[in-house]
Amino acid sequence: MSNLGKRTEGKAEEVGGKIKGAVGKVLGNKQMEAEGKGTALKGEAKQEVAKAGERAKGAVEQVAGKAKHFVGELIGNERLELEGKAKDLKGKARQAGNH
Repeated sequence: MSNLGKRTEGKAEEVGGKIKGAVGKVLGNKQMEAEGKGTALKGEAKQEVAKAGERAKGAVEQVAGKAKHFVGELIGNERLELEGKAKDLKGKARQAGNH
């Protein structure tokens, strides 16, 4: 499953848990309320794990881009430099989009 799928699944679990917790509170059912809170927390955790995975991928992409850019500069290959810069920026964007 992709990280987007995991984030979506986590969000659905979080919302479902919050609903179950609210219903439990309204009904005065402490067990249902607690289960709902637990499910909501589990959903939040799934989302955070997926975000962390994307941040890690972004960091790897950023380092690879910097290396490619450096090699391009070293050998005087402008195309390689630009490809490296683009990959670096893509990695930074992936990290920034998952905070």
